Amino acid sequence: MAMSLPHQIGAISGGPLTVDADGGASVEAPSSATVSAVWRSPVTTNLRVSVQKIGHESDRVSPSPPLSPIRGGGRMDLSVAAQALMSEGVMDKEYVVGGAAQDKEGGKGVPVYVMMPLDSVTWNHTVNRKKAMNASLQALKSAGVEGIMMDVWWGLVEGEKPGEYNWGGYSELLELAKKHGLKVQAVMSFHQCGGNVGDSCTIPLPKWAVEEIDKDPDLAYTDQWGRRNYEYLSLGCDTLPVLKGRTPIQCYSDFMRSFRDTFQHLLGDTIVEIQVGMGPAGELRYPSYPEQNGTWKFPGIGAFQCYDKYMISSLQAAAEAYGKPEWGHTGPTDAGQYNNWPEDTNFFKKEGGGWSSEYGEFFLSWYSQMLLNHGERILQSAKSVFEDEGVKISVKVAGIHWHYGTRSHAPELTAGYYNTRFRDGYLPIAQMLARHGAIFNFTCIEMKDYEQPQDALCAPEKLVRQVALATQEANVPLAGENALPRYDENAHEQILRASALDVDGNSGEREMCAFTYLRMNPDLFQPDNWRKFVGFVKKMKEGKDGERCREEVEREAEHFVHVTRPLVQEAAVALMH
Repeated sequence: MAMSLPHQIGAISGGPLTVDADGGASVEAPSSATVSAVWRSPVTTNLRVSVQKIGHESDRVSPSPPLSPIRGGGRMDLSVAAQALMSEGVMDKEYVVGGAAQDKEGGKGVPVYVMMPLDSVTWNHTVNRKKAMNASLQALKSAGVEGIMMDVWWGLVEGEKPGEYNWGGYSELLELAKKHGLKVQAVMSFHQCGGNVGDSCTIPLPKWAVEEIDKDPDLAYTDQWGRRNYEYLSLGCDTLPVLKGRTPIQCYSDFMRSFRDTFQHLLGDTIVEIQVGMGPAGELRYPSYPEQNGTWKFPGIGAFQCYDKYMISSLQAAAEAYGKPEWGHTGPTDAGQYNNWPEDTNFFKKEGGGWSSEYGEFFLSWYSQMLLNHGERILQSAKSVFEDEGVKISVKVAGIHWHYGTRSHAPELTAGYYNTRFRDGYLPIAQMLARHGAIFNFTCIEMKDYEQPQDALCAPEKLVRQVALATQEANVPLAGENALPRYDENAHEQILRASALDVDGNSGEREMCAFTYLRMNPDLFQPDNWRKFVGFVKKMKEGKDGERCREEVEREAEHFVHVTRPLVQEAAVALMH
C-alpha cells in the first residue's frame, strides 16, 4: 500500500536539522556545528555583575541610585492540471504602493505564501529530501498558492569562514520554486535558529562569529543578571569592526550583496521580496522573551536587554546629553524578572509606575530609538544592495499581544516597542519603513482576543488594528503572518477579516499586500486540513470585494480537492522511488 501524502511530506519537517546522505536515510548534523544553548553565562568576561537583594521586588525603585547591577570593569505536473481546473481563479499578483495586491486584470485580493521548513537546506548544502520537497511544492502550486517564504541562514551560507559563501542548497531550492512557478520571499536570516516558538532545529550564527563572541561576550545581548544571548548580535556593536575587521552591518550587507550577485537572474521574477532579518526570530526587536532553558514562559513580561558594554556606553552618552549622568549606569532596576506580571513590579505597575516617570520616559525613548536606528542602518544597506532589482524589501515586527490591556504594555516595552496606553509605539516603526519603501510584516494575524488568557489581558485583535492604523497613517504596505500553526476555519476567518484592513469602517480599497502561512509541514497535508487550506487560499484571492458568494467559492474548493486527489497521491507514490 502506498504511503499517504502526509507521511511522505513528513520527511520535510520536524526534528533536528538533518543531512541527506544518499537521498534516503538521514544523519544528524555534526555536533560541532551546533550551539548547546542560546543563553551562555559569562565565565571569563569583562562584565562583572552582582545583584543586591533588597527586600521584595515591589519595594525596589529605579535609579537613581541603581539598586541592581553594580558594574566593574517526470511525473504529472500538478501546476498544469491545477491551472486547467481552477481556470479563472489563479492569477499572478503584484505588490502596489498602499498595501493592496493588484492582479494583472485589475482585480483585488491577497496573495498567499507558505513558509518552508526551517531545515529546507542541509549542512551539506543540498535541498533536504528533495523528492518530498518537489511533491510539496507541486501541491502548493496546485492549490493556488502564490509562492513560498524561505529562511536563508547566515550560519549555513557563511558558516565556516568570513567572506566565503556557499549557496548550493539555495540554488537548488530556488530552481525548484521557479520550476513550479512559485514566487519566493527570501528571508535574510541573520539570527540563530533554535530557542523560539516552533524552532525544530538548531542553526547557530556562523562559527567564526560565535568565536568572536566567545572572545568578547559583550557582542551578545545581555540582561541585568549577566545572561548572554547568542541568538543575534547586540545592536550596540552595529558599527564597530568587531567581526574580524568588519562591522556587523558590513557583514549583513556583504551577505546580501553576495545573494544578489548569485541570484540576480531570479530577482524580480522568481524572487519578489527580501525580508531583512533584524533580530531574534528575524524580527525587529530585542531578545526579551527567550524560551530556551525555561528562561521565559508566556505570559511573562520579559526583561530589558541593554547590559552589554556597548549598550551601556550608549546609555551613558545619552544620559550625559540629557543632563542626568547618574541615569547612564544601568537600565531600570525595579522592572522585575522574565516571568513577572506588570503589577509585580514598581516599574511597570499602573499607578505611579516608573515607566511613566521622567526617568522611565528617558530610558524607554533611548531603548526604543536604538532599535529604530538599528532598523534604519540595515534598511539603508538592503536598499543600496537591492535597489532597481525589482524586489520589495520587508521587515518583520513581532505581535506581542499579552498584557496589551494594561497601561504600561510591559512585554512590548522590554522588546523595544515604546507602546503604552498613552503613546503609539508602532507609528515610528511604520514611518521608518515608509522612508525606505519597505513593507511592514506583522504576526499574530490569526488570533482572537477571546481565545487568549483573559487574566493576562491579551488583545491580539486590538493590537493588529493599531498596527493597521499606524501603517495606514504612514502609507506603508502591511503584510501578515500567523504566529502559531492553525488549520481551523476560525483562524482562517480571522485572517480573512484582518487582511481586509477594515479598521476604521471605511478602508476603501486597501488590503494586506500579502499573507504568509505558517508553515509547510505534515499537518498541512492532512486531508481535512488541506481541504480547509485550499478554500482559504481561494477566499484570500477573491479579496474582500469578491462578487462570488462564499458558498460558491467553498464548493469550487471542494471540487478542486476532490479532482486533484489522484494527482496528489501520484506525487506521494513518486516519493517512494
